[in-house]
Amino acid sequence: MQTSRYAAGTALVIGASIVTAAALLYPAMVGLQTVSASSSAQVVSTQFGPLTADDRSFVVKVRLAGLWEFPAGQMGEQKGTTAAVKTAGEHLIKGHTDLDTTVRSIAPQLGITLPNQPTPQQQGFLTTLSAVSGTDFDTKFANILRLTHGQIFTAIAKIRTTTKNTLVRQLADQANDTVLDHITVMEKTGLVNFDQIVNDETASPTINPNDTIAPSPNPGDPTIIVTPTATASLPPATSYPSS
Repeated sequence: MQTSRYAAGTALVIGASIVTAAALLYPAMVGLQTVSASSSAQVVSTQFGPLTADDRSFVVKVRLAGLWEFPAGQMGEQKGTTAAVKTAGEHLIKGHTDLDTTVRSIAPQLGITLPNQPTPQQQGFLTTLSAVSGTDFDTKFANILRLTHGQIFTAIAKIRTTTKNTLVRQLADQANDTVLDHITVMEKTGLVNFDQIVNDETASPTINPNDTIAPSPNPGDPTIIVTPTATASLPPATSYPSS
């Protein structure tokens, strides 16, 4: 009887964390679709091939992913209660350090300005993870990161298939390998609720994201806002074009 109650409680926690992540993801996915529909004709010529609005958006989104997944990885290392969760955190840190090095290298060559702060939505993910501990943290960490990586995985495939720009194609190759690795290590935690993730990836959320997202930091707050003992962060991007 006690085991049944524990299993039911665990399922409830997993379901709630994934629904929250799905609600947070919804406005971002809508925004991505809007950008694609309204500015797909904005193509510029570069020495590396044509650069579309979707190409530029992809480069920026890789940078943004690192700005929240890097500190999320630090939390996984520091707050995870199992070796598998800590290992997943290490993979987030390594993967996004390498991706960010590539992004900061190619952005000036393509004339793309990179952000230095995560979006309010991404800060909401970090705030959610910072507010929990123990096995509750492990569960939310694994499911939120698995859901978000699953969402971006298909977007990377689309860019890899459609881009005519060699630098963007190389970044997509690297991002594809990195995201697949991160999906794999999240699954190896044994905490991912696959049924709930499939439901949330195929169904549009009906709840109001504003009811579930944690309060966002004030403008100007530092990028690393929630790590318990953060010792490093991604380097700032060089502004381009320079003034």
